[in-house]
Amino acid sequence: MTGRGRGSDRGEDAAIGVSERSLFAAPATIPLPSPLVAAPETRSLQAGGQAPAPAPAAGRIVRVRRQVGLVSLPRLRHGVARAAELELDRGIAFLLVPVCLAVGAIAYFSLASEPDFSKSVAVVVLMAVCAFVSRSWSKTHLCFMAVLLCALGLLAAKVETWRAGTRMLGSEISTQLTGRVVSIEEMESGRIRLTMDVISTARPKLRYAPERVRLSARKIPPGMTAGSLITGYAKLLPPTGPVRPDSYDFSFDSYFAGIGGSGFFLGNPTVVSADDGEMPLSARLFSGIENARESIADHIRGSVGGAEGEIAAALIVGVRAGIPDEINEAMRRTGIYHIISISGLHMALVAGTIMGLLRGAFALFPDFSARRPVKKYAAAAALFSIAAYLIISGVVVAAERSFIMLAVMLIAVFFDRAALTMRNLGISAIAVILVSPHEVVGPSFQMSFAATAALVGAYAGWADHRAGKTRPPPPKRSLPGFLTRKFLLATGGLAMTSIIAGSATALFAIWHFQRVSPLSLFANLAVMPIVSVVMFLAVASALLMPFGLDWPALYLMGKGLTAMIAVSAWISERSPVDGVGLISQQSVLLVTVALVIATMATTWLRLAALPFALAGLLTVSHTRAPDVLISEDARLVALPIGNGELAVNRERPNEFATDNWKRALISETIVKPEMFDTTDRQFDVASPTDLPPGSPFYCREGLCLARHPSGAIIAYVEDRKTTWKACAFADLIIVNDATAYDACHNPLVLVVTKRQLARKGSAAVFFNPQSATTRAAIAFAVDGPYRPWHEQRKFSREARGLPPYKKPDKPDNKPVQ
Repeated sequence: MTGRGRGSDRGEDAAIGVSERSLFAAPATIPLPSPLVAAPETRSLQAGGQAPAPAPAAGRIVRVRRQVGLVSLPRLRHGVARAAELELDRGIAFLLVPVCLAVGAIAYFSLASEPDFSKSVAVVVLMAVCAFVSRSWSKTHLCFMAVLLCALGLLAAKVETWRAGTRMLGSEISTQLTGRVVSIEEMESGRIRLTMDVISTARPKLRYAPERVRLSARKIPPGMTAGSLITGYAKLLPPTGPVRPDSYDFSFDSYFAGIGGSGFFLGNPTVVSADDGEMPLSARLFSGIENARESIADHIRGSVGGAEGEIAAALIVGVRAGIPDEINEAMRRTGIYHIISISGLHMALVAGTIMGLLRGAFALFPDFSARRPVKKYAAAAALFSIAAYLIISGVVVAAERSFIMLAVMLIAVFFDRAALTMRNLGISAIAVILVSPHEVVGPSFQMSFAATAALVGAYAGWADHRAGKTRPPPPKRSLPGFLTRKFLLATGGLAMTSIIAGSATALFAIWHFQRVSPLSLFANLAVMPIVSVVMFLAVASALLMPFGLDWPALYLMGKGLTAMIAVSAWISERSPVDGVGLISQQSVLLVTVALVIATMATTWLRLAALPFALAGLLTVSHTRAPDVLISEDARLVALPIGNGELAVNRERPNEFATDNWKRALISETIVKPEMFDTTDRQFDVASPTDLPPGSPFYCREGLCLARHPSGAIIAYVEDRKTTWKACAFADLIIVNDATAYDACHNPLVLVVTKRQLARKGSAAVFFNPQSATTRAAIAFAVDGPYRPWHEQRKFSREARGLPPYKKPDKPDNKPVQ
């Protein structure tokens, strides 16, 4: 028994130190040739066969120049072939599987029109046959396998789109809605957000009702819980599109989330029944979990209180709708908002805490620990813990992805394999792509996998570098010196982790959100130790909660969150403006290619990432910012007028849209319009050319005028009958009328109507004063044939060119005299 225990310990320790790269390392006696190193036969020896003496610095430079001069195309080709062969031996082909699948999924969602199902299947079958036939030709076989995997990624995305099949509301409407509550969220504004499965509608009865909607209410009955059957008169709105071209598409997210519409209750909903006897088993299960989440969240809020209680509830059960907006914004500006969203950080801290506690507990029983694989027991307990954490946190997509990644790593421990490797990351990426291909085009997937791949690749390379060097034993240090060294190592490791992850995700953050966090390194260094303690207390409170002994852990957790909020607010106040404007799509693609090469390659071939990274950085600014942005409902128009100011045509503009536009156009201040009444002669429509370049909007009688710094005049009209007034002087006319048409019939005047915007989404306008044929070009967010998540756009009244609905006048029942 003792011998078996020792063997188990040796096996466990050996598994910890095994590097998958070392299994396929090049033999020490046959170094891998590089095209930058001269061949052995070209190196001349000194007389007598003696090795040359070490050259000074100048001699080394000359020798490097001489070796570079020996580079030739055959040597370069031979070196690349040898390096590629070694990369294949080390398993890079498997790491490229999720890359090819992701390329196929991205290609599907980037298509201008919906591909045919049968053609997609035919391409997969054809590529599979070609890959099977070409097995004897390795290079050709690899090419066909890559194309096959891309086709499989495209087919997986097509299948997911067909499987989702969400019914999307086409036009806003008010109806009596009856449904079953799926989830209840208390928002920071005081309103209650309800996600409901629609059962029936009335007054009017919808012929194409969505299956699930998300509505807000001012107040809900005390007895309402998840699973309750409720009814109320509600105004339903269709999912909105991007707030500007190339920005986040909310209808895309709603389609794959199964949400067919949103809106609000006109009044307060009432409970029809709370009886779950007719509910399906799955609905009863999900309702029970949701009610448990709400009960835990209420308990945490009551114990901690304030904003700290809302954040604690978000960290433990994923309920974060009640966090104050100013705290959310402070954490976004400082780059620590990832702490709030349950993702890899939280899963890793929970798993690490459970494993650390259990291994520490097992160490108290040395006889048992020597005879049993206690590390595997701790990994199994950690796997069970993160599975429970996933369920209790609401099974959101980010948490699902993080769970898959960590589950693969913990299962690797069962088989005595290294937990944190690129191979395990590839397995988790394959699982996520096959289950939810639409996540590939989202910021969460891209940023999390980019950060993880960069960290794994960087620390694996550092480990390989250290493994090849002999290090003397560390000198004896005093206790203060020992603690100081450990503190500096921990701080340096945290700083490098933040730098590597931040560098890998910077361009993705700029592409999706048009913002960066200049002080994120300092914020993460200051906050992460606090967060580690807070998550440990969160795990402790969860374990003690069933026994009613969680109040000390929750109290200390609240104090830690108070410190985190204070640090975040202090750094946010000193953070410069984080809006960085738009970047080109090709720069993001080039940097992505560089990241893939740098993290997956293990030989000198990783140098191939440098030209892609350099090209990506050089093309970051190769995109033109729009001169005018128009919302999809034709109500809001904005244009930059210089000095960091953004002029809008509404006194109360939509805050979400203007925040996005400010970051995209690198503006800091919103300039609201100047309003004039009918008797004020300071604003004369007859002489709009008197407006100085860069002027804000001046509005009167349903007409607003502004002048772009380029000199172009923008007119906004509420009624189509007013359009002709602006045809003589305006370069761009926006008509907030679905029945309008191009009344100018002038190619030098661009007329944008409400019907166009309803069908094609928000718009970006670019002025070209030098052109003699057209003064402005326009790009729409949803231009081209509709994809399944945009089909509902053509059913709205505005898209059909109809005026707003008006209730018919009540008939006069008075008797005729």
